[in-house]
Amino acid sequence: MKLYSWNVNGIRAVLNKGTFQQFLEEHDPDILCLQETKASRDQFELDLPYYEHFFSAVKKGYSGTAIFSKQKPLQYKDGFPQDIIDEYKVTGDTYGNPNDEGRVIAAEFDEFWVVTVYTPNSKGDLSRLSLRYDSWDKAFLAYVQQLEKTKPVVFCGDLNVAHQEIDLANPKPNVGKHGFTNEERERFSDFLSAGYVDTFRAANPDKSEAYSWWTHWANARARNIGWRIDYWLASKDIADRVKNPQIHPSVMGSDHCPVSIEL
Repeated sequence: MKLYSWNVNGIRAVLNKGTFQQFLEEHDPDILCLQETKASRDQFELDLPYYEHFFSAVKKGYSGTAIFSKQKPLQYKDGFPQDIIDEYKVTGDTYGNPNDEGRVIAAEFDEFWVVTVYTPNSKGDLSRLSLRYDSWDKAFLAYVQQLEKTKPVVFCGDLNVAHQEIDLANPKPNVGKHGFTNEERERFSDFLSAGYVDTFRAANPDKSEAYSWWTHWANARARNIGWRIDYWLASKDIADRVKNPQIHPSVMGSDHCPVSIEL
């Protein structure tokens, strides 16, 4: 079973470019998780041999996630449950309420949960860092652990953090900047401390120049001046079944490329 995750930076954009259709034809994922769909389902036409589920932001053209699968999930869950929201105080900030931004979907299958997440960006001025550090990242970990009480979990998405220096091309000048603050990196370490496996790094502990996102500036993608901020993590109970974690920089259409695992 091939599982893919891709921040498409607007599903209408990748459809209009034809890159989404080309990707599906070439890679044929069994489960595909999308982030930053930036659309509600009625805003585009798409007819694919997949079960599909969209969780779109209340605000039009912003954020949003989706899951496509060849096998019908037993159920979908959108967003955090209220007990997690309350416990970790995941409430609105000056940008709005992250619970209204379509950021998390969990899909239950026979043997495991698949979760896709589009983690809030802490912003260039770090104005959303406290949301990340104090609330969101803690809440997401607690939610995954809650799901894991019933079945192992594989979760994926744009986590908006490079964990280690090896995960970005220019670590030194980016220390303390959004996506590479000590706070965001600490919260990523929390996943690992809780027993979740960063599948790509576990299989490729020393592999450098392996990135999933590139800025549009300064020809960064062609020069591979990038960041690895898109991940597949797995419960330790299922991690030994994960094979062939890959990053697919040749897939164009977004400022991110897909990342994949096989189960």
